[in-house]
Amino acid sequence: MAAWGERLAGVRGVLLDISGVLYDSGEGGGVPIAGSVEAVARLKQSRLKVRFCTNESQKSRGHLVGLLRHLGYDISEGEVTAPAPAACLILRERGLRPHLLVHDGVRSEFAQVDTSNPNCVVIADAGEDFSYQNMNKAFQVLMELENPVLISLGRGRYYKETSGLMLDVGAYTKALEYACGIEAEVVGKPSPEFFKSALQQMGVEAHQAVMIGDDIVGDVGGAQRCGMRALQVRTGKFREGTVLVHGWSL
Repeated sequence: MAAWGERLAGVRGVLLDISGVLYDSGEGGGVPIAGSVEAVARLKQSRLKVRFCTNESQKSRGHLVGLLRHLGYDISEGEVTAPAPAACLILRERGLRPHLLVHDGVRSEFAQVDTSNPNCVVIADAGEDFSYQNMNKAFQVLMELENPVLISLGRGRYYKETSGLMLDVGAYTKALEYACGIEAEVVGKPSPEFFKSALQQMGVEAHQAVMIGDDIVGDVGGAQRCGMRALQVRTGKFREGTVLVHGWSL
C-alpha cells in the first residue's frame, strides 16, 4: 500500500472513463460493473475532485447521464466531458458545416449546428448506420472538398457491451483516412486538447490528476502524454497480456 501511496502522492483530481469502467452498455441500458457505484460515491465523499471523461458518441450527454443515474451513480451532466459537445464548439468556432455520420442517439447534440452545404465530415460511433451507402456518402463529401476536414469523435478500436466486444469508430475513421489520403482530427480521447479541457473544467493541473480507464491507448496513453498519471482497470475491454508502458494495471 505504501508504494501506491507514493505513486498517487499529490493527486487532487480523478478523471473516470465511463464505458468499461463504470458500466457495460447493452440491452436494457446496460449493467453497472461490480463495485463501481460504491467507488464513485466514496470518491465524491473524499477530498478529491471528480470528473467523468468519456468518448461515448452513441448517446447524448443528457441521455447518458440519465442512464447512469438510473443505475445508481451520483453524476450530473455538468461533470461529464464528452466529444459531441466539444466538437460542436469547434465547428462553430471554425465556421464548419458538417456532414454527420453519427448515431441517431447523439444527433440532437448537433441541433444548433448548420449542416447545409457541408464543408467537413464528422464521424462518430454510428453503430448499425455504418453501412456502405453511408460510408461512401461521407467519402464523396470529403473528396469533393478542396481542403477536406474529417473530425472523428474518438479513435477507439473497440469497446465492450454486455453481448461482447463491439467495433468502434476508429476502424471506420481509418477507412476514410486511407481512401481520401487525409488525417482525421480527433475530438475525444486520446486528444491532448480533450484531456486539457477536462482538467481545466476540474480546476487541477495535469500532474495533480489521475485518469482511470480500461483503454491502454485512449485512456492510459493519452493521459500520460498530457503529463497525468493513469491507471488501467481489469474490466471492460481490458485483456490479459496488454503491454503497459509507464502505467499500472489494477
